[in-house]
Amino acid sequence: MRLVAVGRVAMCVALGSALLAGCARFDDSASSPFTPEPTFSPADPRPPDQPPSSTTRPSGPCIDPDPSVVATCLDTTGGLVGVGHGALVAERRTGRILEVVDPDTPPVEVATVSVDGSGDGGLLDIALSPTYSEDGLIYAYITTGSDNRVVRLAEGGPPKDILTGIPKGATGNRGALEWATPDRLMVLTGDAGNPGLANSPGSLAGKLLRLDSPAPGSAAPQIVAAGIGTPGDLCRDGSDNVWFTDRTAVEDRLQRMDPSGAVSVAWTWPDRPGVAGCAVAADGVAVALTYAKALAIAPTDPNTLAVTTAPTLMVQDRYGQLGGATIGPDGTVWVGTVNKAEGTPGPNDDRVVRVPPPSGGGGGGPD
Repeated sequence: MRLVAVGRVAMCVALGSALLAGCARFDDSASSPFTPEPTFSPADPRPPDQPPSSTTRPSGPCIDPDPSVVATCLDTTGGLVGVGHGALVAERRTGRILEVVDPDTPPVEVATVSVDGSGDGGLLDIALSPTYSEDGLIYAYITTGSDNRVVRLAEGGPPKDILTGIPKGATGNRGALEWATPDRLMVLTGDAGNPGLANSPGSLAGKLLRLDSPAPGSAAPQIVAAGIGTPGDLCRDGSDNVWFTDRTAVEDRLQRMDPSGAVSVAWTWPDRPGVAGCAVAADGVAVALTYAKALAIAPTDPNTLAVTTAPTLMVQDRYGQLGGATIGPDGTVWVGTVNKAEGTPGPNDDRVVRVPPPSGGGGGGPD
C-alpha cells in the first residue's frame, strides 16, 4: 500500500437557494472533519465561484466540455471526501484513492489498497483521520477475499485492520464510514445479501456500528441500529448529528442519529430512487440518487432538524447514475458517477462532478 500526503482543507459550504451560502475554514488548529458547520443567512448569500467559461476547451479523449466536470475517465467510484483544493475519490474495483482538483489537473494517486472488487464489493468508502492534517491517516471500508472490514492506511506501511469479520456475500457488501466525534467512528454495513442478518444481534451485517477510539486491537463495536438494507452513506453535521442513507425492500431512507445515539427516520422514498452518498450543510442534506440519476436536496427545520418538505431534485439525467457525495472546496456539492457499474457509461465516465446551486430558485421538481 502506497500513501502520499495531500493538502490541508479550507472550504466554504453552500447548497444554493435551498441552502443559502456561508463559510467555514478548516486549518491546522482544528481537525477537518470537526469544524462547526457554517450558518446560512439570506442576508449574506455569498454564492461560490462559478466554474470559468470554457468555450475554447480542447477536445479529445477524457476531456469533458461540461465546465462542472472535475475529473473524467475514472474507474467505478466509491466514497468521496473533500480535502485541500479538491477531493479524494475511491475507485471501488481498483482500490485506488485519487486526489482530484480540477479538469486541467490530472488525478493524483494518493493511496492504493488490495480489494476484492467482484460483485458490489471493493474499496467502498473512505474517511480522513480527525487529525489528518498531522498524521495523514485514511480509514477505508473494503472487501477482501473472506470478509468486509475497516482498515487504516498510513504512508509507507501496510493496511492495519481496525474491524474485521463483517459478513461478505455475492451482494450486500456496501458500507460507509463517518466520524461522529474525534474518538468515535461510525460504520454502516450491508446485509451480505441476507436480510435476516440485518436483524440478528449476533451479526455485524446490516448494522450501524460505533467504534470507540478505533485502533488495531480495539474493543468490539457497539450496535447502534439494526435492519440496514443496502447502505448508502454517512455524513455528519456541525451539531454532532450523523445522517445516513440506506435502501430497503419497501423504501429508501434518510435517517439521523442524534448526539445521544438515538436514531430516527427523517425522510423516506417509497419509489426507491437508489439513495447513495450524502453531504450536510446547516440547512439541509444533499443525497445522491443512483437510479433517479439526480441529487436530492432535503431541507431541514433549523430547530427540530425534521424534513417536512419533499426534497427537490437537481441535475436529473444530466450525468447518469450518482454515487458518493461531499462538499467541495468551492462550496458546491461534488458527486461521483457510477455509470460503469450501475448504468450506461459515456466516453468520459466515470466522473467527479460539481453541482452548482440552482439559478433563480430552480433546481428540479419535488421527489
